[in-house]
Amino acid sequence: MQTLETGFTFTDGISEERRQAVLLKTGALQNAILTSENFSIIATDEKGIIQLFNVGAERMLGYEASEVVNRINPSDIHDPQEVKARAQALSLELATSISPGFEALAFKASRGIEDIYELTYICKDGSRFPAIVSITALRDDYGTIIGYLLIGTDNSVRHKIELDLQAAMADAKKANLAKSDFLSSMSHELRTPLSAILGFAQLIESGSPQPTPTQKRSVDQILKAGWYLLDLINEILDLALIESGKLILSLEPISLTEVVRECKAMILPQAQKRGIGVSFPLLEFPYIVKADRTRVKQVLINLLSNAIKYNREGGTVVVDCIAADEGRIRVCVKDVGEGLSAEKLAQLFQPFNRLGQESNDEEGTGIGLVVCKRLIELMGGTIGVESTVGQGSVFWFELNLTNEITLEPHAAELVELSNIHINAEAHSHTLLYVEDNPANLMLVEDLIARRPDIRLLTARDATRGIEIARAELPDVILMDINLPGISGIKALKILLEDASTASIPVIALSANAIPRDIEKGLEAGFFRYLTKPIKVNEFMNTLDVALKFAKADTVCENRDPEHD
Repeated sequence: MQTLETGFTFTDGISEERRQAVLLKTGALQNAILTSENFSIIATDEKGIIQLFNVGAERMLGYEASEVVNRINPSDIHDPQEVKARAQALSLELATSISPGFEALAFKASRGIEDIYELTYICKDGSRFPAIVSITALRDDYGTIIGYLLIGTDNSVRHKIELDLQAAMADAKKANLAKSDFLSSMSHELRTPLSAILGFAQLIESGSPQPTPTQKRSVDQILKAGWYLLDLINEILDLALIESGKLILSLEPISLTEVVRECKAMILPQAQKRGIGVSFPLLEFPYIVKADRTRVKQVLINLLSNAIKYNREGGTVVVDCIAADEGRIRVCVKDVGEGLSAEKLAQLFQPFNRLGQESNDEEGTGIGLVVCKRLIELMGGTIGVESTVGQGSVFWFELNLTNEITLEPHAAELVELSNIHINAEAHSHTLLYVEDNPANLMLVEDLIARRPDIRLLTARDATRGIEIARAELPDVILMDINLPGISGIKALKILLEDASTASIPVIALSANAIPRDIEKGLEAGFFRYLTKPIKVNEFMNTLDVALKFAKADTVCENRDPEHD
């Protein structure tokens, strides 16, 4: 047996012709590798001095082989700052001192560790390009390192793609932010006049004397259109916030049972008005889930509202809560409406797709279900539907159960306050309203006119509002956010810093209705945060809670410590 220099082994029976063919093939492969222009091949001796510089290296770096062989090492054609940084990083990683030269490139390879790195090559003409380099130690038959082999490829194309992608993502993010800001501004501008429309319509509806039948029909149409427009604004804003990644959810343990009960109270009037029977489960357990309470209510109310709107005449809606797989609870809303075909089911969660209901008398945007889906998924849940044409549909969502303890946010406070009785005949309360919009001022004036126990003071700007608050010490302050001069939030800060006004509950009443605006306001110290348009019942209930709080606080301040 004989061994050729190529490393191939032959028996004595192999012909010379065969041996020569193998040699030629091997030589061709070696030549193809060394002359390839698609990647650089650099071989060094054991000290790192370049011994081989192939055609690809010449093309990529601009040097002739004769200019670098036996003259320099590969670190000389790398970015020196990157080599230095690599030396520092490896020194920390491997807990040993590594020099910022060829040692930084070859250290891992010399220890038999596979090493592929990305560093910048510097060409002869001073130009630069990122390269992916694989470095391997070359050893003799005894395992002694006799040199190193560096194989590099130009990474400029990938870098350009990455940079283009980053730029595109930055542009998209900027566009989303601009859209979000625009929608926020649009929401404020639309809510302000809408507040006057809906507010005065509610006043007429509940006024004395009662409107005539003709007037009531007109008022009903105004209210119907106004509330629809408000729903549309809210849904578009929610969708925009979700898509821009700016929607903030407060995920905490909540009682799903309590949420279902609250939704029942909210939805029954709508169902009764349409003659739809609604059945809710008798839930004996709280079913604690980790979710955003407000958003879960939003989803369930949306599903219930749809089940009522798109039901058959005299139909029913059945709500159920059942255990699901993987520690989840499923809430189902079943109707007996027309049902949905497979084609419509496939289009169900597409924005602005009303599934052929555009000609229906029922108002809708085609956004609500899309928002519901996104909200449930953001809370770690799933949402779906099962439907049979002619029999109805079952919309459902699942949320994760948790063992964490839940605390209802204002339950203790409301229980305590409910024990304090306000006697309208015996007490006179003062409300200060700081608002620059004349229509909103007039609306609140008309609302408070129905409350003989409340004296109303008004101010058109925050500076004047602060002056009146310090002079009159009202029981409650109602504050707009966007005011001329200083904002409502800044005015609140001034009031809280003044000992004479610090204890006065201040209610925000603003067209800034995005969740982050509400959270910002509550964090600033507002007692409650109401959004425009005003819902009369909500407004009056909140005002009563604030008056009770103010009364309780006054009682505590005047209490004789010796009798505590």
